Amino acid sequence: MIVAALALLAQAPMSLEGSWINDRSSVVVKIRSCGNGLQAMCGTIQSASDKAQADARRAGTNELVGTEVLHEFVAIGLNSWSGTLFVPDLNRRSKARVVLLDDNRLRVRGCAVGNLFCKSQIWSRIPE
Repeated sequence: MIVAALALLAQAPMSLEGSWINDRSSVVVKIRSCGNGLQAMCGTIQSASDKAQADARRAGTNELVGTEVLHEFVAIGLNSWSGTLFVPDLNRRSKARVVLLDDNRLRVRGCAVGNLFCKSQIWSRIPE
């Protein structure tokens, strides 16, 4: 009985909700429910470095803080979600997937042109 309970806990999905910082420590994204009743997750930029803000402005995103960069990510498996990623410094949207590697690391992978050009980042959870 205890072994079965531990096995279920080991397979329980981890939480995507929280604050995450990108691999260059230039942007903090707050991920939470989109609130649209679809059990989708969205991520909005909470803070950004001066350089990240300048890069985004050059690409056409005038206000980086408050911009939604993860849009309607829905679960596609245990600890993985699929949705739309907005890349402010390129002013582009692409299909993307996020995978929780563990409680404190998130891999964000966005692809363009039919999955021919892909890029990944590892984001780290910021303790609340």
